[in-house]
Amino acid sequence: MNETARSNVMIVLIVIMACTMITSASNVPKVLCYYDGEASLKSDALSGKVTLSDLASALPYCTHLVYGYAGIDSTTYRLKPLNAALDLDSGKGQFRVATGLKYRFPGLKVFLSVGAFYDLSQRENSSAKYLSLLESSESRAAFIDSTRNLLKEYGFDGLDLAWQFPQSKPKGNADTVLDTKATEHREQFISLVRDLKTAFDHDKLELGYTQLPHVNETIFLDIPKLNNLHLQYISINAFDQQIPQRNPNEADYLAPLYEPLGRVPGKNIEASVQAWTKQGTAPGKIVVGIPTYARGWKLVKESGTTGVPPVKADGPSPIKSYSSYAGYYSYGEVCSILANPSGTAANAMHKVHDPRFGPYAFRVPDGKGENGIWLTYEDPESAANKARYVKAEGLGGIAVNDLADDDYMGRCSLETFAITLAVSKTLSK
Repeated sequence: MNETARSNVMIVLIVIMACTMITSASNVPKVLCYYDGEASLKSDALSGKVTLSDLASALPYCTHLVYGYAGIDSTTYRLKPLNAALDLDSGKGQFRVATGLKYRFPGLKVFLSVGAFYDLSQRENSSAKYLSLLESSESRAAFIDSTRNLLKEYGFDGLDLAWQFPQSKPKGNADTVLDTKATEHREQFISLVRDLKTAFDHDKLELGYTQLPHVNETIFLDIPKLNNLHLQYISINAFDQQIPQRNPNEADYLAPLYEPLGRVPGKNIEASVQAWTKQGTAPGKIVVGIPTYARGWKLVKESGTTGVPPVKADGPSPIKSYSSYAGYYSYGEVCSILANPSGTAANAMHKVHDPRFGPYAFRVPDGKGENGIWLTYEDPESAANKARYVKAEGLGGIAVNDLADDDYMGRCSLETFAITLAVSKTLSK
């Protein structure tokens, strides 16, 4: 073989090896680990304070750290930090601390998340400015330019687009038109994503989309067109289909894997995934979101004694957690409630675990009709079960929402961040 032929063979081998490495890397399941930076502002660990440095034992299990949250200025439509004093260099500089973790954990990508349910106030419809931004090419350009600049300035690898479309109505409410201009907004959202991708590709930034709970993809998302834009991932938050604030009179599962009998079709992980795959989305692009927290309802005498959901309830359980948000508990708090809720065996919680729908626990009211509670939650066993589903279906991975609510102190077991660990171990098997 002459030198020219030998060189050509070497080139072909190098190309094949490079392609193999790229393919292998793209097939590695993603573990998107969300973190709400506001958790660092709480007073102490017992009240739920979790700093970026506290995440050290979790990040080896994460492929992405998704730091939140950014929002949109309702006047200029530019991307903005929701807490400039916390996140910018002019304040505590947490944006830069977050992206600096890449050097400590090689291979970790750090994204910034915009939207979700954090960019809202009591004075404004949380989705209104997100829809208004879509309607003007100038506002879309302002958002794209400001986003690109901020990501580059602080060293983020990409953007998690958790866009705030109007939410579907709670169960039992009369159907109303969510958006009179939904058709236009659907096309304008495609334009926004396409232009973001073009701008990001120039700077080698990445873009992922997160579908929030109760966002109807048939109304707001042109899935085939989104598929053609080659996003880094599609993260589906198929949890919180019922929460005490939306459905105060009926307690039900937090994140069922399959559809429980007699429920509204589509409110489960399998159905949410199929809504995308049936329209051509590659399974490997889909990431399944799971929670690390619990939702709780107050049980009353009319709730019965079986605890089998759906259960009649009377709004959220009282605030007895560090969240200061009725009916919301971190996983660490759930373990404390289940272990010894009141100090007496008579008031112990009854625990039930169904691999199809997830775990729940309940305590019937006492003779005075008080202290009744129904909890739905995620734990390492249920999280691992969903990770097994992801592997079996050839999906892209799991999104953990949120690291600050996982058991970072190891109160539930000897392991810290037990839910995140269970997901990572299962996906890597």
